Amino acid sequence: MSRKNFAATLIMLVVGCGVFWLEIRKTNFQILIHQAITLNWWWLFVAFLSMFLSFFFEALVLKVLLRNRDDELHHWWNIIRIPWIQALFNAITPFSSGGQPAQIVALVQSGVEVGRGSSVLLMKFVIYQTIVLINFIIAMVFQFERIAQHFSGLAILIIGGFLIHIFTIGILLMVMFYYRLTRKLAIGIMKIIGLVVSSKKKERWTKNVLDKIDNFYQESLVLKQEKTKVFKASVLTFFQLLFYYLVVYFTLLALHVDHVNIVEVLIMQIMIVMITSIFPIPGGTGGAEYSFKALFSQYVSVPSTLILGMFIWRFITYYLGMFLGIIAVAFKPINERTQSRVRGGKINNEEPF
Repeated sequence: MSRKNFAATLIMLVVGCGVFWLEIRKTNFQILIHQAITLNWWWLFVAFLSMFLSFFFEALVLKVLLRNRDDELHHWWNIIRIPWIQALFNAITPFSSGGQPAQIVALVQSGVEVGRGSSVLLMKFVIYQTIVLINFIIAMVFQFERIAQHFSGLAILIIGGFLIHIFTIGILLMVMFYYRLTRKLAIGIMKIIGLVVSSKKKERWTKNVLDKIDNFYQESLVLKQEKTKVFKASVLTFFQLLFYYLVVYFTLLALHVDHVNIVEVLIMQIMIVMITSIFPIPGGTGGAEYSFKALFSQYVSVPSTLILGMFIWRFITYYLGMFLGIIAVAFKPINERTQSRVRGGKINNEEPF
């Protein structure tokens, strides 16, 4: 791992510890320790297992999308390390922006051609965003009115997250189905931006934006042709998210909070995912913890129990991925077939991350 990424990881761990310290500093430590000792360890194990299953199904999505290609990945280590690397770089970059390029590097390390890797990850991204949005719409239909009534502050954040997802998918669909119009709109927007930045920056930014639009459109043509793969990947993504959402339910059971409704808990977790998506801080740190406390305080009346549950849930869904990502970066792929060139430039094989 490069020094820059190591520093970012360390900073996020320190920030996370700071957030938890602010939460527990007024808590009775003896009570907290007693509750930790008396956890239901079976349900805690199931919570960890659920997160590992989420990573496993995400790896299956990649395996399906790479199937029947010359550079298909066969060794499970080469496949499972990709979601772990994504989890690490999503966790240490604003708006999870580092996960996508880190996955491309990891795929190239395993012998996948960079253009094909970009295409597969693009399919994966579109499918993931679509399933998240579908889950959110279902959740809103069943629970949003009650959440808006009791948690008006969170309702605004939830709407913000929803609008961001709608905007993201809307842009992707415009490029896929209205390519020329999207290109013209992008050029027009960049002309307006050019009024407040130098012409050199405007030209560079315009080229980058248009290149991304062109590349995305070319990749979308592949996406439209492989409908069977897209369907299978969508089903697997649903299970990936389901096991991720279930972590909080099993965490509550580990805390002996067994009077919860599993459907309500799943819907609450879906809301948290939407809320954290609008926070630019890596991992949505601060926003995720606040959302957890606000949404699940109705089930957990004892403050120390709520804080312990928040710590367990956050560790499994956030910090566990960081630690697994560090392991994935440290150990290279099996039978590595590194591509020596990427779009005309060389990859640094010694320290790619």
